[in-house]
Amino acid sequence: MATKELRINRQIRAKEVFLIDENGDKRGVTNYFDALAMAEDAGLDLVEISPNANPPVCKIIDYGKYRYEQEKKLKEAKKNQTIVKMREIRMQPKIDTHDLEVKSKAIAEFLSGGDKCKVTIRFHGRELAHTELGKDVLFKILELLTEKEIVYNVDSQPAMEGRNMSMLLSPAKAGVKKQAQSK
Repeated sequence: MATKELRINRQIRAKEVFLIDENGDKRGVTNYFDALAMAEDAGLDLVEISPNANPPVCKIIDYGKYRYEQEKKLKEAKKNQTIVKMREIRMQPKIDTHDLEVKSKAIAEFLSGGDKCKVTIRFHGRELAHTELGKDVLFKILELLTEKEIVYNVDSQPAMEGRNMSMLLSPAKAGVKKQAQSK
């Protein structure tokens, strides 16, 4: 696992350390050799918890158990995190109504699955002279999503990026509903 490696026992280089014993009691600034002897007497390890402090903070603990608990916390944090994927739907400004409904259904599935969705209109040749058609298609998508009662946020309004016009949609937080933006 990716836990940071701490200096233990004889790896510690400081002459004096701030010692915390196995019960969590602060013993104060102690000679390194005395602290190491205390740890060995207790059958535990002397672990440098905060090496950048002056003097370094050392704790008397069972290092194997400590590492196990740290790895367990890391796994638990990884398990609880959610990964949001970015999905993209591409279409042309001269899309048919049925195709538009199919694309909006796919967008609705992405949003209900918790993924963000980038809706892109590609312009070819002379279509670039009529970018308002692309904007109409994007607003039609928003209307279809609203009709299907899909809860979404418009992260970025329709904007031109070279030969493409795109907008970014994300799933909204529970209870918050955004309506289609006006033309």
